[in-house]
Amino acid sequence: MLKWALIFLVISLISGFLGFSGISAATAGIAKLLFYIALVIFLIFLVLALMAGSAIL
Repeated sequence: MLKWALIFLVISLISGFLGFSGISAATAGIAKLLFYIALVIFLIFLVLALMAGSAIL
């Protein structure tokens, strides 16, 4: 998911550089959304791993 966020970020930067501000804003929004989703999934898996690790001990 972070891979797609980085791809959309690069597209946003390139389109912003070329003057396509609408496309740049849209792809930046998508990149931001994908980054936050990936962050939430990471935190969920981190909590699950910590709970599973403490259950083994």
